Amino acid sequence: MKTYRSQIMKLTIPIVLQNLLSTAVNSADVVMLNYVGQSHISAVSLAAQYATVLFMVYYGIGTGVTMLCSQYYGKGDMRAIDVIEGIALRFSMTVAVVFAAAAMFFPRQMMRVFTPEPELITIGASYLQNISIAYLCWGIIETYLATLRSIGRVTICTVLNTITFSLNILLNAVFIFGLFGAPKLGAAGVALATSISRVIELLLCVIVSIQSKDAKIRLSYMFIKNKLLLKDFIKMALPAMMNDVSWGLAFSMYSVIMGQFLGSDVVAANSFTSLARSFGTILCFSVASAGGILLGQIIGENRLDDADKAAKVLMRMTILFGAIGGVIVLGLTPIFLNFANLTDLGRHYLRIMLLINTYYVMGQAVNTTLIAGVFRAGGDSRWGFICDTIDMWLYSLPLGFFSAAILKLPPMWVYYLLCTDEFVKWPWVISHYRSKKWLKNITRDNLFQD
Repeated sequence: MKTYRSQIMKLTIPIVLQNLLSTAVNSADVVMLNYVGQSHISAVSLAAQYATVLFMVYYGIGTGVTMLCSQYYGKGDMRAIDVIEGIALRFSMTVAVVFAAAAMFFPRQMMRVFTPEPELITIGASYLQNISIAYLCWGIIETYLATLRSIGRVTICTVLNTITFSLNILLNAVFIFGLFGAPKLGAAGVALATSISRVIELLLCVIVSIQSKDAKIRLSYMFIKNKLLLKDFIKMALPAMMNDVSWGLAFSMYSVIMGQFLGSDVVAANSFTSLARSFGTILCFSVASAGGILLGQIIGENRLDDADKAAKVLMRMTILFGAIGGVIVLGLTPIFLNFANLTDLGRHYLRIMLLINTYYVMGQAVNTTLIAGVFRAGGDSRWGFICDTIDMWLYSLPLGFFSAAILKLPPMWVYYLLCTDEFVKWPWVISHYRSKKWLKNITRDNLFQD
């Protein structure tokens, strides 16, 4: 058990650093925009929901890559890994082009989905146009980093993220406040800083690829044909992607409910709440990612009993880190309340929303570890897709819209009801884990025989 714990932590620490840096960038956005005004915070919070959805697409494709590549790495088949990377690039680049084109040419229409307020639409549209380039680069970057992580090269990913996120924070300050003679762009500066950082990160990935002996960025991989691996990717990786997209879209619809029915004070308070929740879930989400990689490699070696034992260790670690996450959110509460440049009503909402999230992070921790980590390590992504889709689209969202638009409940009651989504599915998620139906070796032999 100690061996599994140490192996998981070895992979977890670099992933924690990556997630911490990512959260630091989001923190910098909120902190700096806090000095610009509440409207800029609200507009960026709403416009960034498209990036959240896009991240879920890439995260789903990336976990699909990890699901297959980690098992083939355990099996020792690097050629299969190249083919899987190429398949993933085909899907990620298609999505990236669609989102980038929409952000560039239809930004105001995209903002109207979330808010009817003209000021927020104008600010958010400028943000979307400036971030469109980042959407294109992101598709290639996330696929390549997922490939590197699946073969255990997590430290390289951390180094790349460290450089990129540090640059992003610096450029945020430059373009938000107009430092060193740069234009003072406010919310648009956040997007421009992100785009420049993503371009540089892509260039760094190319340099790593050139020096790497195994995982490469080669667009030629997109044209390698293998019917069996394509079939497996569609069967296992695409449900993972659809799972994360479904969940991400549903979670973005929470912002629609807040923006359309609950008002800008709730939207602004939610931007700070989301940030605190991100800090609270860093440990447990990182353990889920690391555990999924390790489990995939063990299953690829056909050591199913060992994988079952490692999963039990992973669950115990998740519960511990979920509890720590709640304490982190609680500790951040007075800091955020003192710092946030909100109205008195917005600050009142923020206090209640942070309190709700002290326990909400535990629900997210357990479900993410099992659905996105354990189940996918065994190739079982379809079950999570069905579970999350039913939970979010047939329970949580209808409940949120009904309570806000029809019953017109107070905003914090609506928010509380939305935050029951993670706990409603616990009985089914835990039952599926105990059934061990997810524990399967999904690799194939003789893939490249003529």
